[in-house]
Order: sequence, then C-alpha cells, then structure tokens
Amino acid sequence: MAQEYSVITQSLVTINVSSSLNSFGSERRFPKDLKIAELKDKLVLLTGASVSSMKLELFNKEDKLVCPLDNDEALLGSYPVEDGMRIHVNDPNAKVGEFEDVSKVEKFELSADEYAKRADSVRAFKERNKMGRFKEVTPEEQQRLDEEKKIKEQKEKEKAESMKIGDRCEVQVAGQPSRRGCVQYVGTTDFKPGYWVGVQYDEPVGKNNGSVKGRQYFQCPDKYGGFVKPENVEVGDFPEEGFDDDDDEM
Repeated sequence: MAQEYSVITQSLVTINVSSSLNSFGSERRFPKDLKIAELKDKLVLLTGASVSSMKLELFNKEDKLVCPLDNDEALLGSYPVEDGMRIHVNDPNAKVGEFEDVSKVEKFELSADEYAKRADSVRAFKERNKMGRFKEVTPEEQQRLDEEKKIKEQKEKEKAESMKIGDRCEVQVAGQPSRRGCVQYVGTTDFKPGYWVGVQYDEPVGKNNGSVKGRQYFQCPDKYGGFVKPENVEVGDFPEEGFDDDDDEM
C-alpha cells in the first residue's frame, strides 16, 4: 500500500532561502502542500541550482540543522517546518559564485555622439523640456547671472588679496570642523579656476604637501597642506591649539 503524506501544520510558511551558489539569500512564502520536487523547481529560479543535483537542508531559527528534505514525494508541511526557518540549497555540481561574477557579462556601451542622437534618453527629455543646462535663458536673465558672477569673483579676489604669506588663519568649511594653520599660498591655480588659499595646517588634516597635479605651490609635510576658497578662510590671531603660552611652561 502506498504511503500517504499530509500537512501537519498551517497551510503557508515563510522561509528564508540560502544557497551554496551565492552569498545572498531571500525570504519566500510557500504552501505546505507543496511537494519537495515542486519546491525544488521553484528554488531553481531563486538560486540557479540544478534539480538533478540539488540537496535541501532545513535549519531552525537558531541556525541548527533540523533535517534534510530528501523525499521528493513528501509534502513540505510533512516536515517540522515553521515560519522563520531556513532552507539551504546545496548543489555540489555548480560553481560557487557563478551567478555573482559580472566580469563575464557583456556590457552595453554607447559613445557620447550616439547617446546625443537618441530620442528616448534622459538628455533628450531634458532638451525637449528645456531643463537643466538646456533651460533657455533670456538676455535679461543672462545679464543678471553674468553680473552676479562678476560680483562674486570680485569679492573673492578682494578677500584673497587681503591675506599674505605667513598669516595665521582658521579654516571653516561647511560640514567640517574648524582647522587652524598658516597661509602659504594665495592666488590662482592650474587645477581649478578662481582664487585659492594654500594652507599649511597645524595638524595632519590636509590632503597634500602643497602640490596638486604635479605643480608645487608651496612646501609642507605630507597631509599638512590643503587648498580652500578665500571665503572659507579667516586670518587673525589664531594660535596653535593645544599650546599654552604660560611663562611657567617650556
């Protein structure tokens, strides 16, 4: 007489699925009246394992092995499976990480000229709707923008020219703690337009040694140098932090 299998718990169960083929897992909800053979078919789509070599193991919430799910004709619910448990899919014939290696995936590449010709791109959408850099600017608006730019550049130049090499200073950039140091360079640079102030910091909180992209603007130890916009620099009586000028101390 053929053996009969039946569901011994609720009709649906939420299970975590892991696999020997990849490092990620997923949570899925399965009916308890699903045969193990049918479950394997579904797990092929989730893990990439082969039905013919797939081995299933059930782990409890403490991640301890409960039992193998080794009877293809048995129902999932005939095993002591509960919400939150894990089914691990092991396929010894598959290569580990095979479906995570994107180095072999052929990448679609499009040149700038080809992209510009496309009518279904984000660029084309912005161009049609006059958005971003494609926004139309009236002559009056352009004149206002040019004037604002000139005013900003003039203020930047005046602020820079108010500083001189050797001035003690404090640098305050939005979102960063204030830093103290000494002005070592004032002027324009090759790396970005406008005026810049080269600072030798009192501590190694900088990004360079006074050199940027092969040009040496000033000399200082590595990690003590930095360049900031004049608006972020204040010169004045800023002694080195951590030093006490008391005559009783040497």
